[in-house]
Amino acid sequence: MFLACGISFEQDYVAEIEAWRVDREERLKADDGWLTVAGLFFLNEGDSTFGSSPLNDIVLRKGPAHAGVFTLRDDTITVRASEGEMLSVDGHAVEVARLWPHEGPQRPTIALAPLSLFAHFSGDRLAIRMRDRESDIRRGFTGLRWYPVDASFRVRGRYIPHDEPRTMHLSNNLGDVQPVRTSGSVAVTVGAEELRLTAIDSDDRLWFIFRDLTSGSETYASARFLYADAPRADGWTIVDFNQAYNPPCAYNPYTTCPLPPRENRLPVRIEAGELDYHE
Repeated sequence: MFLACGISFEQDYVAEIEAWRVDREERLKADDGWLTVAGLFFLNEGDSTFGSSPLNDIVLRKGPAHAGVFTLRDDTITVRASEGEMLSVDGHAVEVARLWPHEGPQRPTIALAPLSLFAHFSGDRLAIRMRDRESDIRRGFTGLRWYPVDASFRVRGRYIPHDEPRTMHLSNNLGDVQPVRTSGSVAVTVGAEELRLTAIDSDDRLWFIFRDLTSGSETYASARFLYADAPRADGWTIVDFNQAYNPPCAYNPYTTCPLPPRENRLPVRIEAGELDYHE
């Protein structure tokens, strides 16, 4: 009976992880997934014209020859349609709109089907990010690759709070610095190695950015991401490296991704989770 229950648990666990991986790939390929990001245009103070004409500062693959002008002034981004024209911003036809800063969780978005454009920041630099539902990256996507599910990489983690929450400054793949908040770290044992990972606060979850000895050979060189549930009242959580996955910059050069803090560069091989996108 014990053996049968053990086999049943293992089968259910493998099925659960494989379903999670299918869902991850579907979200990646969605209309608002990372594969549709097709441009990142950093703004200089002043005006930047945009449209499909090569005479613009920001040249689009499709759309009007001269769609409008972005203006960056005193950390505020506004957009103005070309004279006599209108732009669709969040479904409303407008002549002028403010893109940054904005109210509410949703960033105002310009629709120029199949393109969409909205404000983005990397460190202290402001930019316009573009999505393209028909991007070459999305159309050429070949699917994700994973290590086989291995339950030995699903480990208990002991949460160790900092004396006080603190701000940690992480570089990203473009060299900008991103501030993040951390309230503690998690101690885990992988194989015979005792490890301690700094956790980034992410709503009610813990976010880990890490490298290990497979990085750059079998897995993505810069980092992988992993989430865990907030610790229970007894201070423990589960860290499942089978759900470690690549950041968007593993597939898309127009995205920005934070790099791991030094203490999350692990001196072990984590042969679990997502492999590098390119063999």
